[in-house]
Amino acid sequence: MFNASMDLNVQVFVLVGLKEMEHLKYFYSVAALVLCFIIIFLCTLMVYIVWAEPSLHEPMYIFIGNLMLNDIFGSSVFFPKLAIDLLSGCSNISFSGCLTQSFGIQSFADVETLTFTLMAFDQYVAVGFPLRYHSLMTNWRALQCLAVIWLMAFKVNMVSAILVLRLKLCGNSINNVYCETMSLTRLSCVSTLVNDAYGTFSAFLLYGGSLTIVIFCYIRTFLICLKISMKASQKAIHTLVTHIITFLTFMVTVLFVSFRYRLNGGSLSIVTHLVISVGSPTLSMALNPLIYGIRTQALKTKMISNLKNIFQK
Repeated sequence: MFNASMDLNVQVFVLVGLKEMEHLKYFYSVAALVLCFIIIFLCTLMVYIVWAEPSLHEPMYIFIGNLMLNDIFGSSVFFPKLAIDLLSGCSNISFSGCLTQSFGIQSFADVETLTFTLMAFDQYVAVGFPLRYHSLMTNWRALQCLAVIWLMAFKVNMVSAILVLRLKLCGNSINNVYCETMSLTRLSCVSTLVNDAYGTFSAFLLYGGSLTIVIFCYIRTFLICLKISMKASQKAIHTLVTHIITFLTFMVTVLFVSFRYRLNGGSLSIVTHLVISVGSPTLSMALNPLIYGIRTQALKTKMISNLKNIFQK
């Protein structure tokens, strides 16, 4: 995907985190494959239900479907390679492979963040402007917003990859089980001022902006719920709590991953890097289909019905 024919001293990198997992590599590799299968199966089922069921052709379910699609994308980028590396005992990765993996994993995180932000805004509009909701947030507009999200995430991370291409890298040890552009930047033996400035600016803009919008929307939605009827408020608060659980779980972990190098991350042990970097995507991708599948009644009913049909055949 990326051209590695640059003026670099290092063309192959060592993922040190994989060496830390070698003592239980068979357990970790099997766990990764099983988890990958379960996540992709559940997410695919939910995407199919949203697509096939006309009653679910609403912005809220379209956004949930996009969240599941992104989890399929993230799982495909993360788990299979982790399992293969552990089973083969190979902890090396090429420069082009490292950049490609960075692009995929970071795009997953950005799409996840922006989708949660859209869902919070959608919930606020639905509760705050119920009579105008169907004109303000149509299915077509929801799909347009999602297209912008994916393009934005790809563009931001493509720029990050291009900025890494201009660096001369001298080190080859990455304290992780996968690559990130920040990990590569830390191996540079030339100035990384532009990379650091762009990375910090884009992280604060994306995550800071998303947090601001989500907090505003959740507070406003909760205050409106206090003023409407008990039945309507219970339904809105139930949906709100579901969003809050998944959003906070994801944001806490992804912020650790994004800022651990910027906040004196060099002093963290390899084990700490490993726990943070593996736990972040795993927790989010595993919880999303479970929480939305259990707490969203329409999806829960359809999922149970489809699962019964699958296992009865």
